[in-house]
Amino acid sequence: MTTDPAPPAMRLASTGTILHGVSVGEVLGVSTLADARLIAGKSGLDRIVQRLNVMEVPDILAWVKPHELLLTTGYPLRNTPQSLDRLVADLDERGLAALAIKLGRYLDELPGEMVEQADRLGFPLILLPNDVGFDDILNQVLTDILNRQAAILARTEEAHRALVQIVLAGGGMREVTAEVAGLLHVAVAVVDASGLLTATAGDAEQVAMLKDAHTMGAAASTPMVEPVTRADGHYVAVPVVAGGHHHGRIVVFSAAGTLTPSDIGILERAATVAALVITRQEAVTAVESKYRADFLRDVLTGRGGTRVAERALAFGWNLERPVSVLVAEIDPDADERPAQDRMLAAWQAAVRKYDSRGAVAGFSHEVVAIVGAEVDAARIARDALGAIADGTFSTGLSRVSGGADALPAAYGQALKAARVGRQLHGAGAVAHFDELGVYRLLSLVNDTDELHSFVRETLGALAGDEDAENADLRRTLQVLLDTNLNVAETARRLHFHYNTLRYRIGKLERLLGNFTEDAHLRLNLTLALHVLRMRGI
Repeated sequence: MTTDPAPPAMRLASTGTILHGVSVGEVLGVSTLADARLIAGKSGLDRIVQRLNVMEVPDILAWVKPHELLLTTGYPLRNTPQSLDRLVADLDERGLAALAIKLGRYLDELPGEMVEQADRLGFPLILLPNDVGFDDILNQVLTDILNRQAAILARTEEAHRALVQIVLAGGGMREVTAEVAGLLHVAVAVVDASGLLTATAGDAEQVAMLKDAHTMGAAASTPMVEPVTRADGHYVAVPVVAGGHHHGRIVVFSAAGTLTPSDIGILERAATVAALVITRQEAVTAVESKYRADFLRDVLTGRGGTRVAERALAFGWNLERPVSVLVAEIDPDADERPAQDRMLAAWQAAVRKYDSRGAVAGFSHEVVAIVGAEVDAARIARDALGAIADGTFSTGLSRVSGGADALPAAYGQALKAARVGRQLHGAGAVAHFDELGVYRLLSLVNDTDELHSFVRETLGALAGDEDAENADLRRTLQVLLDTNLNVAETARRLHFHYNTLRYRIGKLERLLGNFTEDAHLRLNLTLALHVLRMRGI
């Protein structure tokens, strides 16, 4: 019989953290435990063993750790065998994998209550053969665990090298997902931050199951992007994080069964590589966006040079056809940088939807788009505006332009429409240049003090809103002028009696002059009312 060493140093066998281990059932398969016998807790054979420990002190609970296989001769409990059933419950509560015990030297048998308790908890109790030393068990099982850990690390490292090589060779998300699908024999997809599948790979049937699982997950209340790995049966989601921002996740479906910790480790390496791909793509996109913006700015300011239309084709833009220019300008009270980023993304999506050959670029305070004349430009503007909840920009639309040479003038028209439209309708306005009318001329007057003076001299007491009666009279004047002094139509619109309106007209003429007879005065009054409509004047 081999003597069991029992120094306290044996507890050092559990020192250190081992991420992966072997199941209790696999431990029973090593040669030193060929004659060992499982006497209880069969349902717990899949518990993972990551460490081994030896119980040679009664207060072992202070020393144990989760996923340990605890070996004992029963020496510490030789005088209190009645506490063995309680020991099983305590060890199970602390997450131990199993208890292996030798009988004959200090304990002749295990209490029936202990065996029953182990069966109830699914906590494996193993009866060790007397001719096997603890040192042999420790050496062989720990060697098995370490060898398995080394194999897992080697597999993960090999997968990591393969994935990194894809990036170094210029591959993208499709190549990364295809590599992961081949390594793990699963269906793989990349989900962006908005929850859309951007790339898939793997067996077609499994990919269909993955899409179904993803759709159900998206319909649930779980956030689309989470900062932690989630595993739910056959479905695993690993977040893709780059620069502190969550860019989506890699999701996997395995029809064969739940993925192992080793598989999840490879997925986490793949998520890191995916983050590199995203970072690289963002850098490329930023450079391309700058070139696009610089080129379009030169075109719109008349510095595009020769072969503008031909150079535009390199960006996928068609400027040889009749087009309209749209300018979306950030409203003054918007948070500029986030608003600019959201604006550009919204406009790119809207233009792609309606005109694949349209041009879009972002400038410092605005986004400019050029679309075909046959496209409903106002609809593009509304879609882009609707994609941003807080409505942080106003949009101007130009007249149809007949070629690249006419684009600078069209750009000026769109910019004017955006600014005057905001003055007339407030933030989030959408205005066409042809709808501006006299406001185009009024907007050219930079001396606002002179405009204020003109309004006060022309409207007198009606220029302010302090007095409700004067504001009401101004409204009456506006409708009278809009109807070309048609008293009956004005009374109908204002829901006044005819005589009441005649009385009001008399009062207005006492305040403003005989405008019903003086066409020049009517023009001044009309202009003054238009100035009042323009915000900021």
